[in-house]
Amino acid sequence: MDVKHKLTRFITIFIVSLLVSIVVTLLWSLVFHGTAIIDWETSFRNAILFGVIFTMIDTGKKMKSVK
Repeated sequence: MDVKHKLTRFITIFIVSLLVSIVVTLLWSLVFHGTAIIDWETSFRNAILFGVIFTMIDTGKKMKSVK
């Protein structure tokens, strides 16, 4: 698996998880606090974490299937 594929996979997972985290924190604050506030820190933290973890899992599965 080359670096370009890994980077593309990371960016895709990062964007999807960032958007999901933004929507979830927005709806959470809107429903439970009555204000529409996005928790940017948590959203970026989750996006980076999920991007790294899922890319590593995907890389591990690919390497295991090659052996």
